[in-house]
Amino acid sequence: MPLDALRTALTRIGTTLDADLTRAELTRAATSLTGCTAAVVRVAGPTVSGYEAISGDPDALPDIRPITEAVRDGVPGGPWTLATGGGRTALCLPLATPGRLYGVLVCARPNPPLTPREAELLALLAAPAGPHLHHADEHARVSGTVGDLQRALLAEPGRPHPNLDVAVRYLPAGRRALVGGDWCETVRLPFGRTLLVVGDVMGHGVEAAVDMAAYRSSLRTITATDLPPHRVLRQMDDLAAGEPDRRPATCLIARVDPGRGQVTLAGAGHLPPVVIDADAGTRLLPLPVGPPLGTGLGGYESATYDLDTSHTLLLFTDGLVERRGEDIDRGLDRLAGLRFPAAAGLEDILDTVLTGLDAHHADDNVAALAARPRARGEEEEPR
Repeated sequence: MPLDALRTALTRIGTTLDADLTRAELTRAATSLTGCTAAVVRVAGPTVSGYEAISGDPDALPDIRPITEAVRDGVPGGPWTLATGGGRTALCLPLATPGRLYGVLVCARPNPPLTPREAELLALLAAPAGPHLHHADEHARVSGTVGDLQRALLAEPGRPHPNLDVAVRYLPAGRRALVGGDWCETVRLPFGRTLLVVGDVMGHGVEAAVDMAAYRSSLRTITATDLPPHRVLRQMDDLAAGEPDRRPATCLIARVDPGRGQVTLAGAGHLPPVVIDADAGTRLLPLPVGPPLGTGLGGYESATYDLDTSHTLLLFTDGLVERRGEDIDRGLDRLAGLRFPAAAGLEDILDTVLTGLDAHHADDNVAALAARPRARGEEEEPR
């Protein structure tokens, strides 16, 4: 029976790449197996913590100072016992991989004391915890690195012309900052026009982020020729299709011309944008359907709509409206059903959208860009 319980416990520990949760799972399993009080002393380089993830009666744990001293002096290669007074002992089990100590599992049960058989079970329980903590530590390190990369790649996009206000939001999915292929960009064009772009490279991780950077780079190069949106997409598609390792991506381009009160749209497998009217009504703008970038299929078309100072244009990636097990049209309907305060600013509009669609708990990353033409005479002075 104890071996069956041990096998069950081992299958439940270290499955999340979350070090705190792994330590808590470990101590709970130790208490469940033997009825002891268990805690972890976390080790991070020269730093040694107090007791963490305590399971059971904290008063049963020994003074932590001898454990701290043992860690700093170099703990034994295997379990050791620590006298706790009154003839009682605590069992200390290193949580380690070759060459690195991640912590010590401390188990104590005053009455009756732990038996040799129970000590053996606890040693078997603790043995895989070191590699689990190593993997969690590496995951956190990589997540921090890719999080820095994501923030750098998603830095404030290029400034639009002063006749256009723009606000951008990016929300990573899940509890940790997860790099992905969602991005936004603005590009100044001649004659007061601004190009607004959102894109989404398929997949997650560093590879998707690298491809996202490549798409943004090709966009900036192509837009220097001032082509219409559908031809920009065609050239981006040609470039991406010529690179076999480049992941496909969806993309939406909006060329805003405040002087003419117009927006010209073209999409590559991307969801249509939304326009919020002065009366706070919301409507989707029909968009000609084109294949994702990188397929080499081409066939992109543009559509032009009125867009004046009473309108707010909202571009977004599918993480905003897509939910697992649900048709995406339901998410689009929820977006179209949102209502906004009168004279709401762009940041207020984005707050309302993200809150109304519960985007902070989305299954995928979310990028959203809101833009509104300025009335003549309200433009900022050039910087």
